Amino acid sequence: MRLLKDKFLFLLILLLGTISWSLTMVKSGWIYSYGAGFWGPNGHDGIWHLALINHLAANNLNFLDMPVFSGEAFKNYHLGFDLFVAFLHQISGIPTLNLYFQILPPIFALLIGWLSYKLVLDFTNSKVQALWSLFFVYFGGSFGWIVTLLRDGMVGGESMFWAQSSVSTLLNPPFAASLIVLLAGIIALVRFDKTKNWKYLLGVVLFFGLVIEIKVYAGILALGGLGFLGVLRVIRDKNFTYLIASVASGAISFVVFKLFTRTEGSLLVYQPFWFLETMMALSDRFGWQRYFDAMMAYKSGGNFVKAIPAYAIAFAIFWFGNLGTRGIKEILVFRWIRDWKGFGVVETFLASVIVGGALIPMFFLQKGTPWNTIQFTYYSLFFSSILAGIVAGQWLEKNKNRVVWGTILVLLTVPTSFSTLWYHYLPARPPAKISTAELEALKFLKSQPKGVVLTYPFDRTAAEKAIANPPRPLYLYESTAYVAAFSAQPVYLEDEVNMDITDYNWKERRKKVLDWLGNLNQDEVKGFLEKNDIRYIYWVKPQRATLGETQIGILRIFENSEVDIYKINKSGLLAK
Repeated sequence: MRLLKDKFLFLLILLLGTISWSLTMVKSGWIYSYGAGFWGPNGHDGIWHLALINHLAANNLNFLDMPVFSGEAFKNYHLGFDLFVAFLHQISGIPTLNLYFQILPPIFALLIGWLSYKLVLDFTNSKVQALWSLFFVYFGGSFGWIVTLLRDGMVGGESMFWAQSSVSTLLNPPFAASLIVLLAGIIALVRFDKTKNWKYLLGVVLFFGLVIEIKVYAGILALGGLGFLGVLRVIRDKNFTYLIASVASGAISFVVFKLFTRTEGSLLVYQPFWFLETMMALSDRFGWQRYFDAMMAYKSGGNFVKAIPAYAIAFAIFWFGNLGTRGIKEILVFRWIRDWKGFGVVETFLASVIVGGALIPMFFLQKGTPWNTIQFTYYSLFFSSILAGIVAGQWLEKNKNRVVWGTILVLLTVPTSFSTLWYHYLPARPPAKISTAELEALKFLKSQPKGVVLTYPFDRTAAEKAIANPPRPLYLYESTAYVAAFSAQPVYLEDEVNMDITDYNWKERRKKVLDWLGNLNQDEVKGFLEKNDIRYIYWVKPQRATLGETQIGILRIFENSEVDIYKINKSGLLAK
């Protein structure tokens, strides 16, 4: 009877978790009466990945060129997930749009849940602890909902303390994919520790070595965790096995990363405690202005006697605010600290990943988009979910009032997931769209021979004016890669946000386009198109240049109610 109950609970949590996670993705990309709708960050991040995937799947010789910054090679970005989806598209023929939004999300959600359950079961031999870990993995969230409830009388605040909650995992597919690889590696680590079978150690080396190309943050934490484990075992037991494994994983990471990723300069900058300061200062975060003013006064005045405890308290708010009910896992951490000499292999690895993921963003930010380094903390929170489940299971296994306390724990945990889905992903109308007319135009452009497309630079002022009337067309939503994504053509300049993250000099290129649009010199205008090998111009009405079509040397090849597409006319003839 107990076996059937455990199996039922496992399947129930797995099903509910998969559905709740998938709801953030599966509605996006479908065609509705207004066109294709996009919910949440799918209107930017999802479009970016589609641009990369469609470019990589195009089978052209320039597949490692940046599709939204024509003529330049990929750099400073991991392509593992996008290469994987491009490969799936090529062998299956399934449209990349459906693979990305409807097919892979539930598969990833199922795999993460199942592997999390298997990991805890292998580690603890307790189904109760494994079930609670599964619950926290799917539904763990911050305490932001308590703050918004007290302040505004509503449940919300998912990222009040900067990090996202579990329900948003699939919105970052490379993060979700990296969790699958990390979990597989840790399971192999557990099994090697128990059996000393070398095939499991080989799995550890491969999984931790390859994960860096899926998500750099995961690679850094995995290699750091394995390296720390290796050094500790050498010092404590004179056992070089894990150190050798960490070196082998590092070598694989180096080769894979160098093979597919070109890096230029450092993308990280040293700026300690930026997340703590902005969490306190910004109204869309925790927003405790008086506390922020005090922190900055202590810092600028060099009053370290007050600054150190002030920042320590801010970190505690950051950490436990993000953890929410998962904060109970600190009970297990205190036990580990008390018995540090008996630290096991898995405990050592998980502790180093959790600590590293929490501390790195406290000191380093990413160029262009500083808050991107908060993704290190996502891994800390994910593995804290697993540890929280172990603690909850241990406690409730011995508690006579386990049903009451278990119910209370569930009710305190799920509001964040519920509010995120209710306010952001369940509403019928999305914040962003591609209209039916634009989809028609982009489909036509996709059917044309390969060539660089010139688009109109993103107009943030116009976008802010359109914010009150959703769904906004993507060209009035954010600087996105939607022309590259849906036409599978390389674009001269798109998605300024990701160009910032990957450290391209997009501002200079944007200025050139704006100068070109207003230029009255016909020779210079035509010279710009020829110099940059531009073959098509995609304009949403009433976008246009100062000079007319004949003066620029372009010929309209497509027109509908919203879009004009032009082809460059060389010497009076269409370019071949």
